[in-house]
Amino acid sequence: MIAAPELQTEFHYPQDTDTRFSSDTDFDDPDGRIATQGKGKAKKGKKGPGEKGKGLGVGGNGAPGRINGHHQENGMEQMMLFEVVKLGKSAMQSVVDDWIESYKHDRDIALLDLINFFIQCSGCKGVVSSDMFRHMQNSEIIRKMTEEFDEDSGDYPLTMTGPQWKKFKASFCEFIGVLVRQCQYSIIYDEYMMDTVISLLTGLSDSQVRAFRHTSTLAAMKLMTALVNVALNLSINMDNTQRQYEAERNKMIGKRANERLEMLLQKRKELQENQDEIENMMNAIFKGVFVHRYRDAIAEIRAICIEEIGVWMKMYSDAFLNDSYLKYVGWTLHDKQGEVRLKCLTALQGLYYNRELNSKLELFTSRFKDRIVSMTLDKEYDVAVQAIKLLTLVLHSSDEVLTPEDCESVYHLVYSAHRPVAVAAGEFLYKKLFSHRDAEEDSMPKRRGRQSLNATLLKTTVFFFLESELHEHAAYLVDSMWECAADLLKDWECMISLLLDETLPGEEALTDRQETALIEIMLCTIRQAAECHPPVGRGTGKRVLTAKEKKTQLDDRTRMTELFAVALPPLLAKYSVDAEKVTNLLQLPQFFDLEIYTTGRLEKHLEALLRQIREIVEKHTDTDVLEACSKTYHSLCNEEYTIFNRVDIARSQLLDEQVDKFARLLEDFLQEGEDLDEDDAYQVLSTLKRITAFHNAHDLSKWDLFTSNYKLLKSGIENGDMPEQIVIHALQCTHYVILWHLAKVSDGTSKKEDMVTLRKQMRAFSLMCQRYLTNVNTAVKEQAFTILCDMLMIFSHQIISGGREALEPLIYSPDSSLQSELLSFILDHVFIDQDDDGSTDDEAGKIEALHKRRNLLAAYCKLIIYNVVEMNTGADIFKQYMRYYNDYGDIIKETMSKTRQIDKIQCAKTLILSLQQLFNEMVSELGHNFDRSSSAFCGIKELARRFSLTFGLDQLKTREAIAMLHKDGIEFAFKEPSPQGEGNPPAHLAFLDILSEFSSKLMRQDKRTVHMYLERFMTFQMTLQREDCWLPLISYRNSLQAGGDDDTMSVVSGISSRGSSVRSKKAKPAPGKRKLAEAEESSSSSSDMWLNREQSLQTPVMMPSPHLTSTAIRDPKRMRPEDSYMGVYGMAPDQSQQPPTPQPQPPPQQPPTPQPQPHPHPQTPQPQHHHQPPMDYNTQVSWMLAQRQQEEVRQQQERAMNYAKLRSNLQHAIRRNTGLMEDDEEPIVEDVMMSSEGRIEDLNEGMDFDTMDIDLPPSKNRRERSELKPDFYDPASIMDESVLGVSMF
Repeated sequence: MIAAPELQTEFHYPQDTDTRFSSDTDFDDPDGRIATQGKGKAKKGKKGPGEKGKGLGVGGNGAPGRINGHHQENGMEQMMLFEVVKLGKSAMQSVVDDWIESYKHDRDIALLDLINFFIQCSGCKGVVSSDMFRHMQNSEIIRKMTEEFDEDSGDYPLTMTGPQWKKFKASFCEFIGVLVRQCQYSIIYDEYMMDTVISLLTGLSDSQVRAFRHTSTLAAMKLMTALVNVALNLSINMDNTQRQYEAERNKMIGKRANERLEMLLQKRKELQENQDEIENMMNAIFKGVFVHRYRDAIAEIRAICIEEIGVWMKMYSDAFLNDSYLKYVGWTLHDKQGEVRLKCLTALQGLYYNRELNSKLELFTSRFKDRIVSMTLDKEYDVAVQAIKLLTLVLHSSDEVLTPEDCESVYHLVYSAHRPVAVAAGEFLYKKLFSHRDAEEDSMPKRRGRQSLNATLLKTTVFFFLESELHEHAAYLVDSMWECAADLLKDWECMISLLLDETLPGEEALTDRQETALIEIMLCTIRQAAECHPPVGRGTGKRVLTAKEKKTQLDDRTRMTELFAVALPPLLAKYSVDAEKVTNLLQLPQFFDLEIYTTGRLEKHLEALLRQIREIVEKHTDTDVLEACSKTYHSLCNEEYTIFNRVDIARSQLLDEQVDKFARLLEDFLQEGEDLDEDDAYQVLSTLKRITAFHNAHDLSKWDLFTSNYKLLKSGIENGDMPEQIVIHALQCTHYVILWHLAKVSDGTSKKEDMVTLRKQMRAFSLMCQRYLTNVNTAVKEQAFTILCDMLMIFSHQIISGGREALEPLIYSPDSSLQSELLSFILDHVFIDQDDDGSTDDEAGKIEALHKRRNLLAAYCKLIIYNVVEMNTGADIFKQYMRYYNDYGDIIKETMSKTRQIDKIQCAKTLILSLQQLFNEMVSELGHNFDRSSSAFCGIKELARRFSLTFGLDQLKTREAIAMLHKDGIEFAFKEPSPQGEGNPPAHLAFLDILSEFSSKLMRQDKRTVHMYLERFMTFQMTLQREDCWLPLISYRNSLQAGGDDDTMSVVSGISSRGSSVRSKKAKPAPGKRKLAEAEESSSSSSDMWLNREQSLQTPVMMPSPHLTSTAIRDPKRMRPEDSYMGVYGMAPDQSQQPPTPQPQPPPQQPPTPQPQPHPHPQTPQPQHHHQPPMDYNTQVSWMLAQRQQEEVRQQQERAMNYAKLRSNLQHAIRRNTGLMEDDEEPIVEDVMMSSEGRIEDLNEGMDFDTMDIDLPPSKNRRERSELKPDFYDPASIMDESVLGVSMF
C-alpha cells in the first residue's frame, strides 16, 4: 500500500469560508444531485462539507494505523506517490492498484495524495494540506503553491537533465495512462475523482508559472489520450451490443429471448451513459486546456498538444479526424519553433500512412499542401526530412495531389549536402519516377541487358541527371537513391549493354552527352558499392560496417570485377578519343578485386586493358587523362597479386620510351636557343606532361630526371622566352624528383652520398624557384611560390621530429631576402581586389581565382604557424583582416589563433605592429593633422577592437601578452616628437585612442601598472592639457584609471559609465568572478615587481624614430624581442646613455596653491636624478588633481549604488504585490500566450470558428460541464492571411 506522509499541520492559511473544494472549472452538478441511478452500479455522490472533513485532522475518526489516511509501518511513513513514481522501481500497475485501494477506503485522502503528486511533479516544494483541500478554492491553492517555488532555480522535473529525470517523464505519463485504464469501469464515473483532477489540471494549466503550466498540460493531454482510448472501447462495445440486440430481435418470436433483449437494451443504455460521461470529460479537457495551450508561449507545451491531438485523430478517427480538429495542426505548421513544426509533420504522417483515412484528409491536403511543400526547405533539417517523408506518403496515396511544380521543388534536394534530406528526397524521386510499372510488365519474363525493365529506368535516371543543370554531382544523386534503388543502380550488366550493344529496331540510341552521363553514374555506383560510405561532403566519416554489409560489399566487388574485367577494354577502345569518358572509365580498376584476374583466368583481358592504356597515354596530353592512367597503373602494380610482374613490365616499357624521347627532344630543343620551334616545343611539353603525371605516383629515380629538368629551367632563366607550360611542368617534375629522393633517404637504406646529393639538389632547386618568383608570367610565379612553400615546410626543423635526427643536414631555413620575396608575392598577388584581377570575367572564373589565392595565402600562413618564417612578418597579413574579411577572414583568424598558442607575447607584439603599420600608412597619406573621425582612423580602431576580441575572456592566460602590447603601444605613441615643436602633442599620440581598445583586457592591478608606465612618458604640462588634440591621452588614461574597480569598464566613456555598469549587474555575485578576484589579488605581487623594475629608470625622451614600413623590407632580426627584456616593462638599465628629461616648470601666471595637510595616501615614487632639483609645487598640484579625480569616482559609485538599492526595493515591492516568483536565470513568470505578432492568422472564411464539442458518434451529449471557463480562443490571433492568401477549407 502506497500512501503519502502525514500532512503538515504547521501550515496555517487564512480561511474565508468553510466551503467545499471548488473553482471556476469545478464540475459540480448544476441541479445539486449527489448520485445518479440506473447504470447497474451505484455512483458515490459528492460529500458535503461535513462529510469531506471526516477522518481528517488530528482528532478525526480515521482508519486504525493511519495518520491523515496514510499507512505507518514501525512508526515510519511510506513514501509519497511522487517519490514512488520518481524512483521507478515499482511496477506502475501495482502503484495504481495501491492508490485505488486507498481511494476506496477514503477518497479524500487518496485524492489529496494525487493532488500533491501533480504539485510535486511540477517542482514545487509545497504540500497541499487537508485544511487547504477542505476550505480553499483552486485559484487560492495554486497561488499558495506558487509561493513555495525555489527562487534560485528555474528547473523542474520535466526539464531536468539526466537519466533519472528522463525516465521520470516516461513514468509520469505511464502512471496517468494506467490510472485511467484501471479506473475505467467504475471510479471515473463517480463524478468526483475525474472532476477534481480535471478541475485541478485546468487551473494549473492557466497559471503563469511555467512549471505548473508545462506539467499540468502534459498530464491533461495524457489524461485525454487515455480517455479517448476508453471512449473507443465503449464505442466498440456499443457496436457489438447493438449487433447482438439486432440479431436477437430479428429471431423468430418463438426463439427470441425477451430477458436477453432487456439485458442488451439495459447494457446499451449504460454504455451510452458512460460514453456521454466520457464526452463531457474530454470536452472539459479540450476546451479548458488544449485550445489555450496549443498556442502557449513555450514551444514544449505547444509540441505536447500537437503530438497528442495527432494520437487522438489516429486512434479514434471517427470522432476526431475532421476539419474541426485538423485545423489546429494546419495552423501550427507555421509555428516559429522547429520542434513544434516537427510534431505537426509526424502527427500527419501517422494519418496519411493509413490509406483508409485519405478521404477525410482531402480538404486538409488541398488547403495546406503548399505549406508542407515549402517546409521541405525548412531551416531545421529534421523538419525538412519529415516534410519530404510526408509528401512521399501523400504521393503514395494519390498521384494527382502534387503538381509537377511541387515535385520539382523536392527533386533538387537529392543534391543536398545534408544526407538525411537527400535520402528522403531520393525516396520521393524513386516513388514518383521509377515505382510505376504496368501489370503486364510485371508478368513478363525477366530479360537482361538493354531489353530489361531496368534499361528504361536507367535512361530515366540519365535524363533526370542531365536536366538538373544546376548540379553536376552524380555521386550525390547515386548516394541519395542508394537505399531505395540499390538493385537498379547495381545493374551494371544493363549499363554495359546500353553502352556497347547495338540499338534495337525502333529504339532511340543514347546521345553522346547521355553516354557521358551514364558512364559517370556507372562509376559512382561502383565506388559506392566498393567503399560503402557517402561521397565527400556528406557524413562525418566512415562508419563500421556490419557483417551483412561486409558480405554485400565483397559480393559486389566480385561481381563488378567479373563484369568490367571483360567489358572495360572494349569500352576504352570505343571511347578512346573522348577525354572525359576515358577519364571516368580508367578509374574503374581502382575498385577491382585483382585476384579475380588470376582465379577467373582473365589474363587475356588484362593484356587487352594494358594495351588500351598504353594507346591512351600516347594519344592524349590532357592532364586528367594522364593522371588517371598513372593511378590505374599504380592500382594494378600491387606486389600482393600475381599480376604484378606482368603490369610492371608494361609500365617500365612505357616509361623507358617516354624518358628516352624526352631526353632526345630536350637536347634538340636546348640547342635551338632563342629560335624555338613551336612543334618541337609542343613535343617537349607533351612528353614532359606524361612524365610528370607518372612521376606523381611512381618512383622514376632510376632515370636521372633532375639534371635534364634543371637544364631546362636554367635555360628558361637565361633566355627568358621559355613557354610557361613547359616551365610549370618542369618545376613540378623536379619537385617530384626531390620528394622521391627524400622518401628514399628517409627509409634509412640509402648511402651517405645520397643525402649529400639530395641536399645539393634541394638547395639548387630552391634557389631556382626563388629566381622564378620574379618571372613576368603570373602562372609561373604562382607555381614557384607554391613549390617553395612546400619545400620550406618539408625541409624545416620539423623534419628531424619522430626520431629522424639523421636528416638534420637537410634542414633548410629561409634567409631574410627569401622571406621578404615570399611576403612581397603575397601582398602583390593575394591582397588584391576582385576587379583588379582581370584574368576572367565570368562568375565561375572569379570563384576559381579566389580559391587559388586562398591556397596561396594558406601556404604562406603555414610557414608562420610552424615558425619557418619570422612570426612578426605576419603583421602584414593581420592588418588585412578587416579589408579582406569576406575572402580570407577565416584563414587570418586561424593563423592568429595558432600563433597565439605558440607564443602569446610575440603574437601580441605582431598584432600591435600591424596596427602601427596601418597608422603610419594613414599618417603618410593624410598627414599629422588628420581627422580622428575619418574612415581610415575608424577602420584601424575597429580592427583593434576585433583583435581585442580574439584574446578571449580568460585574462590570466593573456595577461603578459596584453601588458606587452600596451608597452609597445605606449612607446610608439611617444617616440615621434611633435612636428610643430614643444608644447604640442607627440606625432603619434592619437595611437593611444586605438590602444584603448585593449584596456578592457587588462587585469585590475595591471591597469594601475600600465598607468604608472604611461606617466613616465608624460610631462606635467600634459596632465593639464584639455584641448581636442590631447583627447586620446585623456581617454586612454581614463580607461586605465576607471578600471581599477571594474574590469568591464568601457574604454570609450571612461569613468562616466561607472554608474550604468553597476546598475547592470545582478544582485547575486557569480562564483567565477569571486575566483577571478582572488586570482588577481594573488598575482598583485608580480605586478608590483614589474613596477619596481622601473623605479630607478628615468622617463625616456621623445627621440625621432625611423618611419615604420612593411616588414617585407625590414631586417627580421630587428623585430625580435630584446635580449635585455626582463619582465613586461623592462627598459634599458644603462641610464648614462640617456639624456636627462627636462622637468616642466609651473605656468608663469599661476596663483599660489595652499599647502595641503599631510595625507597617508601613498605616492608613486618618481625617478630621482642627482642633477634634478625637487619639484614640491608640481608634486602638490598633481596630488590635488589625483584627489579630485578620486572624489569624483567615489561620488559616481555612491550614486550608482543608491540607484541599484532603489531598483532592488522596487522589485521586491512588485513581487510582493503580484504574489509571483521571479528568477534571474529563467523567469518563471511570463506571458503564457504567444504574441499575435508574427503568428498565422485564421484563413477560415465562412467556417464556424467556435471550438467544436467532442461528439462521439452516436451521442446525446447528456450533460455539459457548465462550470468551464468560456473559450477565449481566437484563431485570428495566430493566423496571418498574408502568408498564403487563400481561404481556409
